[in-house]
Amino acid sequence: MTDMTFAEKILAKYGHQKSVEPNQIVTIKPDHLLTHDNTAAIIQKIQPELQHYGLHNPNLPIIVLDHVIPAASEKTATNHKLVREFVTTHHVKHFYDIGAGICHQIVIEQGHALPGMILLGSDSHTCSYGAIGAFSTGIDRTEAAALLLTGQTWLKVPRSIKMTLTDTLQKAVSAKDVILHIIGDISASGATYCSVEFHGDINQFSVDDRFTIANMGIEMGAKNAVFPVDTRTIQYLKERKIAPKQYTSIEPDPDAKYAFQYEYDLSTIEPVVALPHSVDNVKPVSEIEGLEIQQCLIGTCTNGRLSDLRIAAQILEAKTVHPSTRLLVLPASRQIYLDAMKEGIFDILTQAGGVVLPPGCGPCLGAHQGVLAPGERCLSTANRNFKGRMGCKEAEIYLASPATVACTALYGKITDPRSMVN
Repeated sequence: MTDMTFAEKILAKYGHQKSVEPNQIVTIKPDHLLTHDNTAAIIQKIQPELQHYGLHNPNLPIIVLDHVIPAASEKTATNHKLVREFVTTHHVKHFYDIGAGICHQIVIEQGHALPGMILLGSDSHTCSYGAIGAFSTGIDRTEAAALLLTGQTWLKVPRSIKMTLTDTLQKAVSAKDVILHIIGDISASGATYCSVEFHGDINQFSVDDRFTIANMGIEMGAKNAVFPVDTRTIQYLKERKIAPKQYTSIEPDPDAKYAFQYEYDLSTIEPVVALPHSVDNVKPVSEIEGLEIQQCLIGTCTNGRLSDLRIAAQILEAKTVHPSTRLLVLPASRQIYLDAMKEGIFDILTQAGGVVLPPGCGPCLGAHQGVLAPGERCLSTANRNFKGRMGCKEAEIYLASPATVACTALYGKITDPRSMVN
């Protein structure tokens, strides 16, 4: 067949079939399985089996301790200890201890995800690796446990959605605004169990931008969110010493059949904010300007890359965070942390009053290092804003781009970045 989408082609390849159709079940052997702090819970499900059969393949797992780092309680410390012992006992090759960074950043940064690969992970934002043309998606802990033992699992072939992005973005409008705009349009369930392909005028989006968009694919229910491999992708990988001969990209057929198609004129999109308590509760920044914010967070697996921190530094250089607002800065990896230090970005942000946190997930999921108090509002570059996400059900979380969050930190109230970004 020559009318298959990206998801259909890659699942047919890994399922050793000539073609597949939506809703068909295929058995596959993924290239990698990602787990993080939840590795402790996963391996405890299968202790007798691990002792009897061992790990199927020590190269399959990628384990990153990132969710509560450094350990914030004895329970967390014990879980981390269990993971380290598991890694040593079973000779797990790809292990990253605390401080290395957020798992999704590490997977791409370390070259574990490549175009044309299939990666599964016991974390819903595993869909991030579609930024470089991989099929990646989240699975639950029980599936992950079975995968550690057998090296294979099954997937249902998703329906596919084609999203065509046209024209160019306005000043101070970013990839984060684009994906929030799309989720606001089709809803948080508008792409449920679908593979979302992005097409059109995408050359304007860096791989960092694509990471942000793909990362939030799950926030519209998508099984996978993917960009085609183009010159941007190839150059990004070359900079990481990964040559084109090391991977085989998979592209949809020209006459592929899609369940749904959407087109978005990028020139009409403006800075937006997702209001509590749903990611699809999206409004233009201009409609809610002036709302007081007590905490700002720039970082996480959605917007914790060097390009995001640069934007914040450009806005806050030689300025001071508003006295009623706290600014937390969360780089996505140790490498980004080091690069930001070399560029003087952290000098700028700390002198402005920001607090730089170790590379990890802490405040995003309400684990530690930024838990909110009842009645407080946080404007964050993260990907979720449901009740209790940042540790307090009586707090409110708003989502926006790094530029909008940095401007808001400066004035202590939601501020349109177009007035400050050159």
